[in-house]
Amino acid sequence: MKKLLSLALLAACCLSAAMAQDAEKPSNKPVFTVVKQNPITSVKNQNRSGTCWAYSTLSFFESEILKATGKTYDLAEMFIANKDYLERAEVTVRMHGDSQFSQGGSAGDVLLIIKNHGIIPETAMALPGTMIGDTLANFNEFFSVMEPYVEAVAKSKSKTISNQWKKGLQGIIDSYIGATPEKFTYEGKEYTPKTFAASLGIDWNDYVSITSYTHHPFYTSFAVEVQDNWRWDHSYNVPMDEMMAIIDNALDKGYTIAWGGDVSDDGFTRNGLGVLYDMKASGESLTGSDQAKWLGLKPGERKNFLEELGVNAPEATPSQEQRQQDYDNWTLTDDHGMHIYGLAKDQNGREYYMVKNSWGDTGDYKGSWYMTKNYVAARTMDFLVNKNAIPKDIRKKLGI
Repeated sequence: MKKLLSLALLAACCLSAAMAQDAEKPSNKPVFTVVKQNPITSVKNQNRSGTCWAYSTLSFFESEILKATGKTYDLAEMFIANKDYLERAEVTVRMHGDSQFSQGGSAGDVLLIIKNHGIIPETAMALPGTMIGDTLANFNEFFSVMEPYVEAVAKSKSKTISNQWKKGLQGIIDSYIGATPEKFTYEGKEYTPKTFAASLGIDWNDYVSITSYTHHPFYTSFAVEVQDNWRWDHSYNVPMDEMMAIIDNALDKGYTIAWGGDVSDDGFTRNGLGVLYDMKASGESLTGSDQAKWLGLKPGERKNFLEELGVNAPEATPSQEQRQQDYDNWTLTDDHGMHIYGLAKDQNGREYYMVKNSWGDTGDYKGSWYMTKNYVAARTMDFLVNKNAIPKDIRKKLGI
């Protein structure tokens, strides 16, 4: 019995020592401390639809309404898609097919649709996916039907075309994602989409788009040249440091950001992180065996190693010049829209923006992503913000 007891005590001591040793080892997984977190509505799932632009921008407006009125709304992304796709098709036909017709869009699309057509709550039309018997949006069949239809009209060899194609296209849209109502009742009161938009407690003229490139003069506006900016909606152009100052000031003042940018970068993971990995690092920022391992890896293996390093991975420093170079050589692309709503730090003091995604309750952070400030500075295409969230000195330079 004494021998058994001694063995048990020895095993316990060994286990305690091992646990203590493990506790002393630094964890590479980030541990976040929230610096600032502004209110957001629930995480949604765009599923198999290229509608991140609608989900992220309506999420942004839901936060704007929440800040202004204290009321929580769930606005209808499919209302936006219904109106936007017809208007995009009209432009494609006017351009004889030389304007891209696709699922994507921009924050500016959402704002202009609301200004021109209004908005409705999610429950006032068919819920995403329900028209085809699904529980979430699924545009696979929808666009396989709609794209050739639009192309056939846009590339028609007829000398003239009638407006009947619009009725046919509207029928396709309504069949797959639902018709938009002219009137509806919400919380016992009757609205039109326009009167509902007017009732939400925010000024739809308060919103501006911000970007940062050197191929146009700073403190002027221009249409960012990407395919999904098919309306040629203008953004105000500011230096990169001021672009970041606008985001920081907005979050500090309780505002949020409708962000559009690049998530195809190696540092954007499916686990919920966005880090501007220094893929060209020589290993000098690493130490000991890490440096030796880094130098021995093939280029394709370095991403996995950087993910293993976690918070200790070397990060590149963004610059205005690099942003422009990446934009011009197609390294910086217009991939995805998300909603920035807060600021956090990891255990090493590195700062991250808290970002609401529209991929459902996924990743390590239940639908939110943490993107470093360096990542956002380097990979932002443009973003929508309340003009009242912009620092006064920058607003003065922009004349807004």
